[in-house]
Amino acid sequence: MEWLSDTVFLSRLQFAFTAMFHILWPVLTIGLSLFLVLLEALWIKTGDHDYYRHARFWWKLLLLNFGVGVVSGIPLEFAFGMNWAPFATATGDFFGNILGFEAAMAFMLEAGFLGIAVFGWHKVPRAVHFLATCMVALGASLSAVWIMVANAWMQTPAGVLERDGEFIVQSYAAAIFNPAMPSSVAHMWIACLETSLLVIGGVSAWYLLRGRESAFFLKSFRLVVIVAAVVMPLQLLIGDEAGRVLAEHQPAKLAAIEAHWETNRPGQGAPWAVLAWPDVAAQDNRWALEIPDALSLLITHSRSGRVQGLKDFPVDERPPVGLTFYSFRLMVLIGVGLIALAWWSLWCFWRGDLRPERIGRRRWLLRSWLLALPLGYVAVEMGWITREVGRQPWVIYGLMRTSEGASALPPASVATTLAVYVLVYGLLAVVFLVFARRLILKGPNLQEPLPGENSGQDAGTAYG
Repeated sequence: MEWLSDTVFLSRLQFAFTAMFHILWPVLTIGLSLFLVLLEALWIKTGDHDYYRHARFWWKLLLLNFGVGVVSGIPLEFAFGMNWAPFATATGDFFGNILGFEAAMAFMLEAGFLGIAVFGWHKVPRAVHFLATCMVALGASLSAVWIMVANAWMQTPAGVLERDGEFIVQSYAAAIFNPAMPSSVAHMWIACLETSLLVIGGVSAWYLLRGRESAFFLKSFRLVVIVAAVVMPLQLLIGDEAGRVLAEHQPAKLAAIEAHWETNRPGQGAPWAVLAWPDVAAQDNRWALEIPDALSLLITHSRSGRVQGLKDFPVDERPPVGLTFYSFRLMVLIGVGLIALAWWSLWCFWRGDLRPERIGRRRWLLRSWLLALPLGYVAVEMGWITREVGRQPWVIYGLMRTSEGASALPPASVATTLAVYVLVYGLLAVVFLVFARRLILKGPNLQEPLPGENSGQDAGTAYG
């Protein structure tokens, strides 16, 4: 139980818990808000009332999700000043500004238009409401961009000069567009889309399996299938680019992710361990199921490309191996499975099985979507573990160790606040699940009046 007296470990554990809980909510807000833009655009373009009622239904889930996300995210902001004060002081010139951009430019945009989007259906013209929905979606996506800019800079710091223990910005462009930034932003944004598509597809499949409003939910299910068939494979392409960035800028992290101990000799390819049992003490794998030359092919696109092994780095600069190795593989396994599910669904769509009179023949497809509903969240969490644990022992890669960025707090204080967070966040999760279940069991209101139907003076009448 020595860890109970380790302030740095407890601070890391507390931040990891709060961050991993909080990340569950923005991923759905981002993807679902974009889906709502699509639904509202289809309603305006086609005049199909089902798209309007879909939008009203999914907006309720987004609003519930948004509320929990806001509440769970506030402690993260305070943690930088409380648990990580040396880090916050040293990086305030850049990191603090980026978090300010996220709050002022993204969150305020999202929150500012949220009221119009939620309550303005019968009060503003359709064009104005559509603009509000677009602004909410834009704000949500911008939030992800700025957060990932800040995190990518911690992974591959650039554009700053260290002076008297502080990092002074020399080039904001270089710092913002650091080497890891493009792939980091794209990877996270696509992950948000994937997770949201699985939630929408899974909920739609639940209704279809029970024969409730089948024609209605087939519309959302078909939209999800079409988008998923394009989005799911994109993540593999972005992941390939992210691997190349890792090899160039974070080679120790890549070696830990792959449990790759020995740098391959010139002319010989590095094998890829599909599965292994890493032994840190022996600096080797006890056993491994390997594909010859595959790691070189994946990272360098050459059969004999050089991939640095963990033994090339000092022991105190090596990330944890086992956790990063298996977290990464679980994320990849889920990603490959989701591609298979999306393409299977597209094939069924092409055969004409995603129609009300034939969907009953594809119950295993619907069950698969229902079972896959939480997998997007699992993949996001596994990716975040890989990303953050793999950066250790650095809080700013190569420049500041995690131990140097932590505040000198009494371990008992950190342990107490961690316990409080676990209780409060657990309660928030229960509240969300209870209200989400109630929302789904109730279902959509298919008699939802259209804007302009209740009053001839309705602002949307002129756009009807």
